[in-house]
Amino acid sequence: MNQYELWKDIRMRQVYTEIFQYRGNHYDFGFQQGEWLKNSPILPNRKKQWEPKKDRHFLIDYEEVTSAITKFIPGVMDEIQGLADALQMNMDDAFREFGGYYLEYGRSGCSIFTGSDYLIRNYDNHPITYEGRYMIYQPTDQGYATIGPTMQITGRTDGMNEKGLVMGYNFVHRKKSSDGFMCNMIGRIILETCANVEEAIEVLKELPHRHSFSYVLLDSAGKSVVVEASPRSVEVHESKICTNHFELLTEENRYRMEDSYQRKQTIEKQQRDIENGYMAFRMMNDIEKGVFSNKYGAWAGTVHTAAYFPKEKKAGYALGANRDPVIFDFNQWIQGKKFNIKKVKGVLNTDSPFVNME
Repeated sequence: MNQYELWKDIRMRQVYTEIFQYRGNHYDFGFQQGEWLKNSPILPNRKKQWEPKKDRHFLIDYEEVTSAITKFIPGVMDEIQGLADALQMNMDDAFREFGGYYLEYGRSGCSIFTGSDYLIRNYDNHPITYEGRYMIYQPTDQGYATIGPTMQITGRTDGMNEKGLVMGYNFVHRKKSSDGFMCNMIGRIILETCANVEEAIEVLKELPHRHSFSYVLLDSAGKSVVVEASPRSVEVHESKICTNHFELLTEENRYRMEDSYQRKQTIEKQQRDIENGYMAFRMMNDIEKGVFSNKYGAWAGTVHTAAYFPKEKKAGYALGANRDPVIFDFNQWIQGKKFNIKKVKGVLNTDSPFVNME
């Protein structure tokens, strides 16, 4: 079956992700992001989305948030200050927008498959929540260089750092939430402060979790684990497959998990035929393979498929199904090379644009 036959008679939306690159300290990085955001519809669009929930989900304790961020990733404090200064925003509003602490997270899908030298991740959600920003950042004051898509500007949905540590997370549930970091800021903390799986596990056990997520980790030594984390407990196990339910913290699972189990079983049936990272990418991204999802209306459609190769320090990224990934040689970028690409374009089976689009 060719791509036309798969997609004909389906109304499609063209989407794009902008590629950003920056080297410098966190304050200057934040200020530059503020300058970029001035010309973007992201913040006005997000304000429209969040305004009805403001009274319920936007209350923050300034001292608690600053203390938590300073403890785990102090550079982000400077980054938020830079964003606030560039956007002429007070710090309370800046923390609500960019702090990655509190706020609410919509339900989503997501599937991850790992080998000893690759991690392939389908990020499943509603397109209207997606920022369309892919960030490559090398701090000069503190922390590791990182590459990956952003969420809530300062956070990351998945990514890799200069040490070859790769991270992706999968939603489990948001009930019984507690004070703590959102998944996207947890992802940023892991990537910017941890060199390997062992260090990342220690951080995940120490920091406070807002909601229940699985964090899949892979490092350049080939070690891969799934960390199941809720506001109440953290457990670790080894697995090549992760969808949207816990294997160990089963008491934390949602009542309805049929779709999560189905995607896991679909991957299990095909994994014995996977010989390399490219074949794994095709299994996750080709719509006829059964893992890629078109359930955008249910907040569970695949927005991007990401690929990470920690030994080579290369990252791949694609929007929509049946696409070849754009490959970024992160190792060369760390050594000073600049990427020429400005945007990655794709097509989704939805009427909804990304939040970075008019």
